[in-house]
Amino acid sequence: MYYEHILVAVDLTEECDPVVKRALALCEGRDGTKLSLVHIVEPMAMAFGGDVPMDLSQLQQQQFDQAKERLDRLITKYPALKKENSHLTYGQPRQEIHHLAKEQGCDMIVVGSHGRHGLALLLGSTANDVLHGAPCDVLAVHLVKRT
Repeated sequence: MYYEHILVAVDLTEECDPVVKRALALCEGRDGTKLSLVHIVEPMAMAFGGDVPMDLSQLQQQQFDQAKERLDRLITKYPALKKENSHLTYGQPRQEIHHLAKEQGCDMIVVGSHGRHGLALLLGSTANDVLHGAPCDVLAVHLVKRT
């Protein structure tokens, strides 16, 4: 099957390399395939359950700035990725990835999966969330944790 626009959702850790490589492999020999990259920075209030009695805006901005630097390094590492097709945003990963996929007209989302054991954790939380209700095909790339 030929995909015209692939959205690659990355967490910007070392483990995201196989996700990017798989997406690039899907584009091999396909001159017209557009590849977009997305990283979602979750609001810190979500991580702490929303009941944080302090202002986290400075820490949130540092987290965003660090993510921007890591995204730029990833784009430099893989020349096929283009800065103009990269997206860095705040929010809940599932919602933001679905929104961007619809907005950009993507026909494939590629995301990493840790393949945790047990039915409820089959794909991992983010990959599982993205799969449900996705506006297009989703490829979950199995990630092996480095020891």
